[in-house]
Order: sequence, then C-alpha cells, then structure tokens
Amino acid sequence: MSLRRTFTNSGILVLVAVLATLALSGCAIDGRNNLKIISQTELASGAEPYFFAGNMTYQIQESRQLNPFDTGDVQYLAGLKNAQSIPGNMMWFGVFLWAKNQSKHIAMTTDHFTMTDSSGATYYPVKLNPQVNSYAWTAQALSPDGIEPNADSTASYAPIGGGLILFELPTSVYSNRPLTLDVYGAPGQKASTISLDL
Repeated sequence: MSLRRTFTNSGILVLVAVLATLALSGCAIDGRNNLKIISQTELASGAEPYFFAGNMTYQIQESRQLNPFDTGDVQYLAGLKNAQSIPGNMMWFGVFLWAKNQSKHIAMTTDHFTMTDSSGATYYPVKLNPQVNSYAWTAQALSPDGIEPNADSTASYAPIGGGLILFELPTSVYSNRPLTLDVYGAPGQKASTISLDL
C-alpha cells in the first residue's frame, strides 16, 4: 500500500512537472506568436538583419562609398558645398537606414550615430539639410507602425529605400576594416553596434 502510494505521489509529481513545462513552453510560443513583428514581405525586401535602438526597429538598407561624379550618386550629395572637390585621400560614404515604430505609442527615431574603424578612429556624420537634400536622415516622431523614410518620400521611392547618413572618411579605412556603426537610442542607453559593408 505504501509502495503504491509512493509511486502514485511520484507519478503525480512527474505529471505536474511535465504539465508545468508544457504550460511554460506554450506561453513562450504563444507570447512569441503574439509579438508585433515586421511582416515577411518587409523582411524579404531587405538583405540586412534588423536591430533595435531605443523603442525603434532599424535596418541598414545599404552602406557604400559614394562617387561625387556619378550621376546616380550626385543626388545624395545635394546641398554640400564643393562635394566634387573632396581630397583624393578622402571619400564620401553613405549609410542608408530604415526604421519602424513597433511600439504602441509615438516614438522618436534617432539622429545620434558614430562610426568606428578597426584602428579605433571614430567618425561623425556630415550634417545635411533636409530642405535641400530629400534623402537626408532626420530624427522624426513616428506613430505606431510608422516608418522612416515615409512611404511617400523621395528616399522611400528611391531604389535603396533608406534615409542617408553621410560620412566623410579617409580612404585608409579600407585598410582598417571592418567599419562599425553605433546607433544610439534614448539618452543613457547603450548603443546598438552594426558591422557595415565597405
């Protein structure tokens, strides 16, 4: 009798443990499925992974050197004085960024970025005038599900589909790869660091 009771109690304990595990697993799966995620269509349209800074989801659409003499790239340098007179040991480098507010409240995109090469040198964006350069990235307040660049903007319609963060870099960065971009969200928060193509 006591053996049967012991077995029964042990069996109950095992059953409770199994049910608890299943319940926790179910909650985790259910919670994951109920997260407000970017759609598969949006995911399929970009080659780079998403990352987070503050309350915003970001994606690097493209990062590359810009040629001030190329007809396709000249538009990205609009508003810069003497853009074509950049010294031979320097270059223009564009990071094209996209963002989506997946929170349930209005949130600001960031305009705080730095870039670092493997030697430890840090670079800061060149200020662009969004009134002159329609591709320029600017901090914006986005409603829930809002995106930057705005769907009706020039930057959104462009083939790259991202807002431009422009850097003036020494050509020596080609010897100091990889480049990393630090994206700062809310003040006091740790930056998100992303490795860039060069």
